[in-house]
Amino acid sequence: MELEWLIGRELLITIMILWLTYIALIGALPVLVSGKRARIIRTIEWRTLIFFAALFVLMQSVWNSGFFQSIMMDLNLNITSIPVILAISVLLSQLITNVPLVALYLPLLLHAGASTTEMMALVAGSTIAGKMLILGAASNALIIQNAEKKGETLTFVDFAKIGIPLTIINTMVYYLLVIQRGEELNPTRALALLNISL
Repeated sequence: MELEWLIGRELLITIMILWLTYIALIGALPVLVSGKRARIIRTIEWRTLIFFAALFVLMQSVWNSGFFQSIMMDLNLNITSIPVILAISVLLSQLITNVPLVALYLPLLLHAGASTTEMMALVAGSTIAGKMLILGAASNALIIQNAEKKGETLTFVDFAKIGIPLTIINTMVYYLLVIQRGEELNPTRALALLNISL
């Protein structure tokens, strides 16, 4: 069973890398064919790109080390329980941001045989996690950094005053939607409802 899971995981990663390669090439096409290529390349926010690349390299290293998996096993939690998925995705995203958390948690859920409802809980939790604190999503820090370049500032406390209550309310709404309606809705309809609650 473990070997089948590893082979399936590696196949999924290979397919994702191929798709991401095509997506990146399509995204780069306007720059590659433009006569203003040099000017466009100079205006690219290289630090941000390097930051995200390093973040994913770090998360893959954490996964390969088994650190995350051992912590989850030591906590002895039912990782496919919807309240646990929501709590982990909201709270741990405040330490490592939401996208890297999904990169670590998703393989655990897949290995545990998570259903569509449980995947929806991960989508919901990781989405709203970015609203709680500045560190919940890398995009928050980037937006604040750009605002500071223009003389505006938003402190950690200012963000938290709005973010914490908003996240609590959104978590309750998502919990009710996923628990009460998740099984009876098809995934497309459920995701549409989740987006409406924001």
